[in-house]
Amino acid sequence: MNAVLKKLGVPISGSGVSTGTKWFNTNGEKIESYSPVDGKKIGSVTSATQKDFAQVMATAQKAFVEWRNVPAPKRGEIVRQIGEELRLYKKELGTLVSYEMGKSLQEGLGEVQEMIDIADFAVGLSRQLYGLTMHSERPQHRMYEQWHPLGVVGIISAFNFPVAVWSWNSMLAWVCGDVCVWKPSEKTPLCSIACQNIVAKVFKRNGLPEGISCVVNGDYKVGEWLSSDTRVPLVSATGSTRMGKAVGAAVGARLGRSLLELGGNNAIILTPDADLDIALMAVVFGAVGTAGQRCTTTRRLIIHKSKYVEVKNRLKKAYAQLKIGNPLNEKNHVGPLIDKQAVQLYENAIADAKKQGAKIWVEGGVLKGKEYASGCYVKPCIIEAKNDLAIVQHETFAPILYITSYDTIEEAIALQNGVVQGLSSAIMTTNMREAEQFLSVNGSDCGIANVNIGTSGAEIGGAFGGEKETGGGRESGSDSWKAYMRRQTNTINYGSKLPLAQGIKFDL
Repeated sequence: MNAVLKKLGVPISGSGVSTGTKWFNTNGEKIESYSPVDGKKIGSVTSATQKDFAQVMATAQKAFVEWRNVPAPKRGEIVRQIGEELRLYKKELGTLVSYEMGKSLQEGLGEVQEMIDIADFAVGLSRQLYGLTMHSERPQHRMYEQWHPLGVVGIISAFNFPVAVWSWNSMLAWVCGDVCVWKPSEKTPLCSIACQNIVAKVFKRNGLPEGISCVVNGDYKVGEWLSSDTRVPLVSATGSTRMGKAVGAAVGARLGRSLLELGGNNAIILTPDADLDIALMAVVFGAVGTAGQRCTTTRRLIIHKSKYVEVKNRLKKAYAQLKIGNPLNEKNHVGPLIDKQAVQLYENAIADAKKQGAKIWVEGGVLKGKEYASGCYVKPCIIEAKNDLAIVQHETFAPILYITSYDTIEEAIALQNGVVQGLSSAIMTTNMREAEQFLSVNGSDCGIANVNIGTSGAEIGGAFGGEKETGGGRESGSDSWKAYMRRQTNTINYGSKLPLAQGIKFDL
């Protein structure tokens, strides 16, 4: 791992605060990064003080004045170069993501590929920041709408996608003409150092100022500073619903904008007409991928009663074949949870499920032994439970899958919708009518609704996010770029008279 850190320019101990190429000599507290893979300390960073944060904000504001005047296609060219730089470091950055966070190496590499993909998307977008023209009711007048950058965009990201979610926001914000201040998760600080080093090379090579890309490592206080700072017109926050409510309240209190991508309690409906081979693959990956630590993880499986016993038995057989261990070993399917606190929450959820009357179908538990010395490896668990149980209604960031049965498609959709979260959903069916009903206004109430694919693994081309307590925000593709800009309506009078709208007369 030392060779990987060296290639990425990540010191074993260093500053966690930067405005680009400049790293602060901060006297903030140390954040130590331990790998959940083997429990070893990887390195440490010093967190920001409020004085450091103020200096970062001043630098970012100054950079915005210059960056917003760079033509959008030229900003896109900078992002194109960042995408090329990420290609050069894909192996090393993907390995660091895997080791610091604990996801499989394939998923770590896939996360960096997402960064490359969103960079490519943003490059094309830089020539497509389209407005509208419209006809005026007044003669010799023209009306149109255009979009301008907002300013400083605050980004708060979570540990489970320590680099990709930042890139979803930053790449789009940059082509829109914004500058970014990033508060990474304190559980994966070294990934943020690596990303900052990569993008800083490009900005420096092009003679651009400090402050376009800023990193401010620290605890929840940094998130509070971003959320309450009137110089930050938009805060994009990814994480728990609890965190999102605090951010939303703070930003809303000053009438700022928040883009929230919060918890998920995602379900797959498995119908009598499902292709079981496809369905089971989607369910297993969705439930155990990233050790159940995705916001799109499949947490509930709603099975038609005619298939319930068969699916249960096939799932048990599939779970018995899962290989759990070091995620850098590509033969393993499941890596560790992020830390021992997450393990405790996993154990608490299983205990609560039993207390609430649920039945364990595939036993969970914490794995012991030399290979699992970090204490963060757990067995994926399947629990038979009614949808209205308190524990089922709660999102536990761990590989726990709750299963239940249904009779009619209407009942299945009601069960799917019967939680406070609304991120991702899926139906497995070859019945066109059921598929269309699931996608209709009477179907899934989630921001993402899939047919014959799982709840996890979204592509960057579509807007990503959800409804209800998932927060309502949208990141990544489609027209989500509009969140990072302000709309302006313009009316131009090219005549020699001044007629008023609505036929109002005003003569002097």
